Amino acid sequence: MSQKRDMIIGTVSSYVPKSEREAADKKQILHYLEDGRDALTRDDTVAHFTASSWVTDPSRTMVLMAYHNIYRQWAWLGGHADGEPDLSAVALREAREETGIEHIRFLDKAPVSLEVLNVASHIKNSEIVSPHLHLNLTYLFEADPALSLRIKSDENSAVGWRTEEQVMAGVTEEQIIPIYEKLLRIMKQY
Repeated sequence: MSQKRDMIIGTVSSYVPKSEREAADKKQILHYLEDGRDALTRDDTVAHFTASSWVTDPSRTMVLMAYHNIYRQWAWLGGHADGEPDLSAVALREAREETGIEHIRFLDKAPVSLEVLNVASHIKNSEIVSPHLHLNLTYLFEADPALSLRIKSDENSAVGWRTEEQVMAGVTEEQIIPIYEKLLRIMKQY
């Protein structure tokens, strides 16, 4: 486990925060890891790693999103590390699984965003999931909007390309607003 922990510590340590919030979140994540916690799996019910995918079209005017079954809203793509310390691989895997698109390319292999997210209690697969934290890194991708999409019915009920206005209009979680605003700015820089 120490090799995996060293890999994730290296990824987080090399991330250059873009704001005071990211600097604070980075510090919290590193402190959590340095306490020896196994945050790479969901066995740690207090906090664990996730990776998100921000997939844009070549014109940088649309974002590929899924209508999330649990949260009942359009959301970025992504999922749990489940033991995988290469969060870029997790982000790519999740983007492919949730959209059905195989031809997704990295715009940057390094994370473009880092955040600690509060996850409210919810029901998944008929079981109660207690409140916890997602230690999240987001990766930037590009895909062709002409490619066929498919839903992943156990996680989402729709997949589609959303304009900037649609992305922001669909946010129902206050903590997500500044993150999506940041990601919309970042994607236009590539």
